[in-house]
Amino acid sequence: QVQLVESGGGLVQAGGSLRLSCVASGRIFRINAMGWHRQAPGKQRELVATITGGGMTNYADSVKGRFTISRDNAKNTVYLQMNSLKPEDTSAYYCNADVRGSASPLSNDYWGQGTQVTVSS
Repeated sequence: QVQLVESGGGLVQAGGSLRLSCVASGRIFRINAMGWHRQAPGKQRELVATITGGGMTNYADSVKGRFTISRDNAKNTVYLQMNSLKPEDTSAYYCNADVRGSASPLSNDYWGQGTQVTVSS
């Protein structure tokens, strides 16, 4: 089994910054793409950013130029640096990872439990 655990959420004023982390653990052979999604109350979950195993990144238009996704493959960790935060960024943030386990030739998609980010105006 594989577990993803997020950390780094909290309360911040508009214009401030937060850095989210997500660590994958368990029987991991290889982690392919990793990403961050968010879901506000009453809204659908939306993609924030993704990063491939080779480091290629993709961002939602709403966060381009403000958020940066990165990863440390040695630590099985993905980060989301969030700058110039806005009240509309308030959401629960979830990381996900496409992981090939050590006991299987197939990859599966795993999700963390989420971390809350609240931006006050």
